[in-house]
Amino acid sequence: MQRAEPWSAPALSRRCFLVAGASLAGGFVLGVPLAHAVPADTAAQRRLGHFIEITAGGDVIIGTNQPEIGQGIRTTLPMLVAEELDVDWVRVSIRPMPLGIVRTADGYAWQYGGQGVGGSTGLTSNWEYMREVGAAARRQLVRAAAERWKVAPESCATEQGYVSCPALGERYAYADLVADAALLDPPEEKPALKSRSDYRIVGKPQRTIDAEEIVTGKTRYGIDTRQPGMRYAVIARSPWLNGRPVSFDATAALKVDGVLDVFEIRGPQPDEPYQILASGVAVVATSTWAAIKGRNALRIEWDKGPNASDSSEKFWADNASMLDGAGQVVLDDGDFDAAIAAAARVIVRRYEVPFVSHAPLEPQNCYAHVTGDSCHIIAPTQMPAGASRSAAWATGLERDRIRVEFTRVGGGFGRRLTNDYVAEAALISKKTGWPIQLQWTREDDIRNDFYRPAGMHEVRAGLDAAGSILGWTQRLASASKHYRRPDVAAEDLWQAELYPDDFPRHIVPNLRLEYFHNAIGLARGSWRAPAHTANAFVIQSFLDEIAHETGQDPLELRLALYGEERELDYGGHGGPTFNPGRLARLLRFVAERIGHGSKLPAGHGIGIASHFTFGGYAAHAIQVAVSGSGDLKIERIVAAIDCGLAVNPNAVEAQLQGATIDGISTALGQQITVRDGQIQQSNFHDYPLARIRDIPARFEAHILPYGDTPTGAGEIGLPTAAPALTNAIFAATGKRIRRLPILDQLKA
Repeated sequence: MQRAEPWSAPALSRRCFLVAGASLAGGFVLGVPLAHAVPADTAAQRRLGHFIEITAGGDVIIGTNQPEIGQGIRTTLPMLVAEELDVDWVRVSIRPMPLGIVRTADGYAWQYGGQGVGGSTGLTSNWEYMREVGAAARRQLVRAAAERWKVAPESCATEQGYVSCPALGERYAYADLVADAALLDPPEEKPALKSRSDYRIVGKPQRTIDAEEIVTGKTRYGIDTRQPGMRYAVIARSPWLNGRPVSFDATAALKVDGVLDVFEIRGPQPDEPYQILASGVAVVATSTWAAIKGRNALRIEWDKGPNASDSSEKFWADNASMLDGAGQVVLDDGDFDAAIAAAARVIVRRYEVPFVSHAPLEPQNCYAHVTGDSCHIIAPTQMPAGASRSAAWATGLERDRIRVEFTRVGGGFGRRLTNDYVAEAALISKKTGWPIQLQWTREDDIRNDFYRPAGMHEVRAGLDAAGSILGWTQRLASASKHYRRPDVAAEDLWQAELYPDDFPRHIVPNLRLEYFHNAIGLARGSWRAPAHTANAFVIQSFLDEIAHETGQDPLELRLALYGEERELDYGGHGGPTFNPGRLARLLRFVAERIGHGSKLPAGHGIGIASHFTFGGYAAHAIQVAVSGSGDLKIERIVAAIDCGLAVNPNAVEAQLQGATIDGISTALGQQITVRDGQIQQSNFHDYPLARIRDIPARFEAHILPYGDTPTGAGEIGLPTAAPALTNAIFAATGKRIRRLPILDQLKA
């Protein structure tokens, strides 16, 4: 698998920016590269660099440099620019930007800053960068006005698209200044940024800037791409994990009207890193439907490969067997063995979390046109720089010869951090010489994924006579996400599955983490907060079990452990600190809102859970009813998020709602299973999504702001939904769910 490139804004020197700008006829990049000197009748004359254009009528067009995967970044980042630029938000529209990569004397540099979203970093990594874009442009406009008035820039002010000079009682519209401002050399120092008290746009609920285009069908996704002379392709990928074609007969396929070509696509060897996911046979045609019909007509003899005997049953049995032995101790704080020996009581539980698929609404697709010395890519991707690398691998071209455009993405969830489908499309176009749209079907997508790793967790806690935790260990046997990564040593495979500084580190003094790797043949990857989705279920379920076994209230047990607000060291993604008091604040809030501790009828129960993920904090309280025959009804959901400063509360609330639904949907019925080396699921009939009836009308999503800077929000709302649900089921029935998905366990 291709390793995800960093998606943070680049820490480039001013000299580096000048080099990048010089390759573009003199433009200067300081977050906002200034436009080139051009004739006055061109649109570029009204631009302040790549990001900002001000029309003659005073409307403002702001470039968006990050992929939009439904998280609202296409609205949020322009909000930062507009705030610092000091314009009326109603007059702002957006212009999606392609990947900006330029060759410099030292290699490559980002023309528009780092471009890529994942790990809840789309906003946080651009928080200062995009504000500086707006502030730098505003400074240039002020300087242009000051030169006209022959006054000091400090004597000028801005407000909603105007520069004014109070002493003179005059003002200029930005539209009248932009051409002059674009020609001024920017100062060396960074521009001053607004204080939070002066915000008019940031922190206020704002409409999704392209909502009308979405609901009226004007928005174009990757699947909508149409280019002159374009052909269409599908691939018959090996149905066996790491299998490959021995031979194929394309006679019948080539007789299908519209089929143009059929040829083999070679995937990696079983122990090689992924560039494409699987070997197979490509079919190219004049339409997608013709290509699919041609694929159906193929006769392929398959080498089933080394994983033909892999099965879910064997995987789980192997995990259990591993946990009966000794593994790799990856963290050992204090003296765990002594703490367990001194404990008045030891509680041990095992939990199972399955493989799951990303299943985005828009299946994978990519347009590629490879010529002798260039390549054009149009794709729905979370990582445009990764698409550039994949196309370079497939074509052998230098990256500055590859043009990457990225569309609005019809669902990412981590799947589109990997650009295997881009490499496939580029290979097909290179082979045929035609512009190609490669299209996956839903079945292709479900059966060929970088699945969320599955694993069996054993958690053990030693308690004193009062029920306080003396020692804690989490032992995990799993299929590591880092499987087949080219730069990850075997002893580091655990790092994608266990996060050392997660709760209860620095809270429970004697803590041990232990890992076992199960090398089943499925490809694995990032899935909505990676290991947090599994670990939150395990830890929050186990806390409830401790509370029940010791006669403690589940809320009070957690609050006592979290304690007051304080900053604990956190070396993983989302650090550098973790504040357990912020979890306590959220947990109190949701518990109070839902009425935790109140007496409920038989068969009804409330469950709670909280977790820290990627810099943000979340908590859920869920109320359920379970009938005597095991029918489950979710009656109420209260969710709360602390993502620091909510730049656009509308987007944050939507993220919390969507993540909660996704978490519940996954917990209720989603799993990927293997039999005889083949994925068993193929579409939504056997990989079911939650229905409207599964989510209650009484669903509250709350934002509890904290501080002046944003933290991640895209992943936080998911991990605690499942344990809050299963803890509620236990409260209602006394039946503990330790294996996801829930499926029909309540009817057993």
